[in-house]
Amino acid sequence: MASLPAGPEIERLVQLLAKLPGLGPRSARRAALALLKKREGLLEPLAIAMRDAANAIRVCEICGNLDTASPCSLCRDTRRDAHILCVVEDVADLWALERAGVFRGKYHVLGGALSALDGVTPERLNVSALLSRVVSGVEEVILAMNATVEGQTTAHYLMDALQPSGVKVTRLAHGVPVGGELDYLDEGTLFAAFKARREL
Repeated sequence: MASLPAGPEIERLVQLLAKLPGLGPRSARRAALALLKKREGLLEPLAIAMRDAANAIRVCEICGNLDTASPCSLCRDTRRDAHILCVVEDVADLWALERAGVFRGKYHVLGGALSALDGVTPERLNVSALLSRVVSGVEEVILAMNATVEGQTTAHYLMDALQPSGVKVTRLAHGVPVGGELDYLDEGTLFAAFKARREL
């Protein structure tokens, strides 16, 4: 990234913004400029909100969700069906399913997907905690993996790992497009995929 005709503080702001998903160098410069132009109304409140979030956010000890308390609000919600567990790759996928309002059970966040190229092995994912949770009264595990090669590889691995438990294992229908990620799907597609899930 070419340096800006500005001080190191602005340069650092742009470099950090460029690390966010969906923001390249040009978008990061535009975002930084918008923040700096609205310092009192946007930049300073954002800095305070980010500091507060950094201090308050916890990873849920049960499911892996992000919240201000652990266990998170979803795990503490007694109205949710504890007999059905939906396994997702990432917190963004959990949030997408919650936005769609299609699931009222409990979640389990793996923290990624298996990838030989990136060195992501089962030991680097939250698999052992999933297997421990399944033996405590879970009747169905829904594999809501992204429809990518890594997501499907992870789903197959989990099917094999869960088989000895005897738990019913289902997965989202193939209405989720190949190469698609849950966080980018509309609520209608997510709803249809959930309704068409089938046993493996």
